Amino acid sequence: MKKRFLVTGGLGFIGSHFVELLLKKGYYVINIDKMTYAARKDLNFEKYKNYEFIKEDICNLTHLPPNVDYAVNFAAESHVDNSIIDNLSFFESNIRGVYNLLELIRAKDPGNQPIFVQISTDEVYGDILEGSKKEIDMLKPSNPYAATKAAAEQLVFAWARTYGIKYLIFRSSNNYGIGQYPEKLIPKTILFALEGKKMTVHGDGSARREWTYVKDNVEAILLGIEKGKLNEVYNISSNEEYSVLEIVKLILKTMKIPGNHFVFIEDRPGQDIRYSIDSTKIRKLGWKPKMTLKKFLPQYIRYFKKIYKNDKK
Repeated sequence: MKKRFLVTGGLGFIGSHFVELLLKKGYYVINIDKMTYAARKDLNFEKYKNYEFIKEDICNLTHLPPNVDYAVNFAAESHVDNSIIDNLSFFESNIRGVYNLLELIRAKDPGNQPIFVQISTDEVYGDILEGSKKEIDMLKPSNPYAATKAAAEQLVFAWARTYGIKYLIFRSSNNYGIGQYPEKLIPKTILFALEGKKMTVHGDGSARREWTYVKDNVEAILLGIEKGKLNEVYNISSNEEYSVLEIVKLILKTMKIPGNHFVFIEDRPGQDIRYSIDSTKIRKLGWKPKMTLKKFLPQYIRYFKKIYKNDKK
């Protein structure tokens, strides 16, 4: 019998790809999303008979749907720049929302409690100049977004220890792919180039990140759910590392735009120098990334050109 999944934030970038993967594999999905500005509008999940949708904020949920095996929480405010300007909304979604979900799970009979799956980020570790962070390393977030995600994890650990709630936590590196809201670096750079505007680069652009294709990421998450050990943390990373400036230049080169089509701006407060996480643990379950950024960029650019052309009509 196929498992029943409750997915929160399933209209968002990564969450929508996870919902799509579940539906194609025949799992039953109940998607809860409050439909913020970043919710995707190009989806057609309703065509699946194994799909339900509930429009709601996870902070306001009063009960969970019955007979759910997993509650997978993608719902979150995620843009670091926004968290610096308006950190209260990040506290509400990323901490209070997780608290509410944990309490709703705790309210159920022990035999009927879904396994809680928290989707986290490599940013909870803070930066590392050399080497890669492992799941057992200390969390030391540098910005309000990362701090709220780290706080949410601490709630999960405490509710597991005190109340016996079962969980899995996945810490993913930067994702890219179809459906990402263009406030993020890669889609924003492409759209700026299409509009003839120079891309803005924080500081000197030397901040380094790992980049994982979103479909590879959600396959790792599902594999961890299906084959991983409960009450464990799993890092997900392609180990494909670029600086911000390298990403911008790579996109401009792929689009055949002069390499100086960008401008440096004041560095972001709390800027992390480099993120890198060790994904050995999830790879031992049989996962490895299939896509690279250089391979994906041409089709990603074609996708945005099509959208941009349609928007101009």
